[in-house]
Amino acid sequence: MRSLLLTALLPLFLFADAHIFVFHRFGDPLRAATNTQIQILRAEFDYLKTHGYEVIPLSRLARALKQGEPIDDKWVVLTIDDSYKSFFENGLPVFKEYGYPFTLFVYVEATDKNYRDFMSWEQIREASRYGEIGLHGYGHRHECHLEPYMLQDDTDRALRSFAKELKSVPRYYTYPYGEYNADVKRAIAGYGFDLILNQTSGAVNKKSNPLDLDRIALTGDDLIAQKLKIERLEAEWFTPTRWPDGGRLKEIHAKIAPKYETAELYITGQGWQRVPVTDGEIRVQTDLRLTDPRTRIFLRVGPKQNGIILVKE
Repeated sequence: MRSLLLTALLPLFLFADAHIFVFHRFGDPLRAATNTQIQILRAEFDYLKTHGYEVIPLSRLARALKQGEPIDDKWVVLTIDDSYKSFFENGLPVFKEYGYPFTLFVYVEATDKNYRDFMSWEQIREASRYGEIGLHGYGHRHECHLEPYMLQDDTDRALRSFAKELKSVPRYYTYPYGEYNADVKRAIAGYGFDLILNQTSGAVNKKSNPLDLDRIALTGDDLIAQKLKIERLEAEWFTPTRWPDGGRLKEIHAKIAPKYETAELYITGQGWQRVPVTDGEIRVQTDLRLTDPRTRIFLRVGPKQNGIILVKE
């Protein structure tokens, strides 16, 4: 009987989707675009608690991915980018009250140079008592625009300050602005981080690449219930893989499971459109000039989605 139950539950674990959320500012009404109001933060945390979600440290998810352990649909990871002072002053007390772990990704130059809106090293050390600390680059640069030696210099400087101030080596990295291409990804992966996180809105399962993990932004209205419904769509992207020549998109070519007959395609500025799937292949011919220097392209089938971000280089 026990073996039959385990067999029945096995697919739930094999295809379970955890969710990584990213915050920026907290209780900062002057910067609404990246702000989370404290009453909304509490509402989101209450939703997680009352609906049985387990907020786990990023290190727990890292271990599961590395060791091939089951990933639970009820797992949630909370991350904070940029190390704004509003997290320390307004957000951290709420995290402590609920006992929720987090990973804070530090914009190192802002702290090194005591920029007014950012946490000090002393505050970061205090925050590390309650969560994990990761790296968000040194100068918070648009990394797709950097020459290789510039990207290396930026990362090396960040690591030196991190080691000096926190006496440790960061295990996790997030790209500034969530922007990267194949060259940037290869360069940052070369530093040996356990996990590298992006800002492509999607879920995480056992097939996810630890060096390219999707996160979902939580800003503005309380949409956590809706965003927890997102599942990971297994997709392989062939074209495009980076900003097209002249900014003109000619083709979208991707592969998903052959069981699907149609999918929905999203391109920034163009909205959603339904496209055919033939033996798992999606091929859309177009002649679209990209006007947004940070263009998102997504595929969606029901709650499952997968996407890429093209950054003008």
